[in-house]
Amino acid sequence: MRTISSIDFDYLRKLIRSHSGVALEAGKEYLAELHLATLAQQIGFDSISELVEHLKNLPFGSLHVQVIELLLNYETSFFRDTYPFEILKDLVLPEIIKQQKSDEIINIWSAACSTGQEPYSIAMLIKENFPILDDYKLKIIASDLSSQVLARASEGIYNQLEISRGLPKRLQKKYFYSDGNQWRIKQKIREMIDFRQLNLIEYYSNLPKMDIIFLRNILIYFDIPNKKKILSQVKNILKTNGYLFLGSGETTLNLDQEFKRVQFDKGICYRL
Repeated sequence: MRTISSIDFDYLRKLIRSHSGVALEAGKEYLAELHLATLAQQIGFDSISELVEHLKNLPFGSLHVQVIELLLNYETSFFRDTYPFEILKDLVLPEIIKQQKSDEIINIWSAACSTGQEPYSIAMLIKENFPILDDYKLKIIASDLSSQVLARASEGIYNQLEISRGLPKRLQKKYFYSDGNQWRIKQKIREMIDFRQLNLIEYYSNLPKMDIIFLRNILIYFDIPNKKKILSQVKNILKTNGYLFLGSGETTLNLDQEFKRVQFDKGICYRL
């Protein structure tokens, strides 16, 4: 299948940015060639260029959404980077529990949750270390733009490579069971997560005030105006005593002055 032209790739970049806010870098035509070739063949086109031309002549619809979702990055793993989960266990959750009454709801949001490893890691951490929260009203919301990855996350089924990335064997044995060549998360953990489709550059009107927000390794894919927009909306739903977790290469510096950086040994959080 022939390679994609820079003109066609620019169309795809604009399509992605206008509907997801993600700024796909120039010069990465290989991503389109890698992820769209099979789709083009399945539909009956001889090249990705024919697929792109077809998209240009269609009103925005399900095929555009499918193309956008194929070109977004869904890299994730269990307990990714370790330190945010250590901070959550040792400092953040104990403080929030101390401040909250058992009849108050503790809300945690895993934004851009991809195939679910992050929210399931949070849920397992809570089950392992905070039995007191069984008596609290705890809500873990996990969201992503892609309906396809949300469907996978909701199923909670992982292959051997995915299950071995970051997940301790002890937790694998305790919270997963073998399902043929795959591993399925147990229902008691699955039921802790409320999966929702959400576009980070749109309004979060259906989300409650949050005690903890994991917005990790996603801001790097947005341009500065959309980073500011997302942080502004996050600020509106983060409780005054809440915590925001970003990825190790991300910051609120020069984007939103109302967030203050809090250093915890090796890790960093943000508060209002």
